[in-house]
Amino acid sequence: MDKIIKLRVKKEIDNRNELKVLKLKGTLITKGFTEIIHIADENEEFYLNSFLTSPDHKKEAEDFVLDYISTNNLTDVITLLNTTKN
Repeated sequence: MDKIIKLRVKKEIDNRNELKVLKLKGTLITKGFTEIIHIADENEEFYLNSFLTSPDHKKEAEDFVLDYISTNNLTDVITLLNTTKN
């Protein structure tokens, strides 16, 4: 059964960080972690981005996201939500 990975993404960000967020999403798709990323409003400040990945790729996808956030200084923009129940 596929596993869900969820990201909380800040709505109000500058263009440079917006491009970094888009690149992350594109890379998740091109690396084969998912085929589509769902975006929903969480509240007035954040979007909730979620995608399905295979159980075999869940840890790798989460590690990639965490590394990308750290490397691109996006800790104030993107949060990987705890999805251990999935």
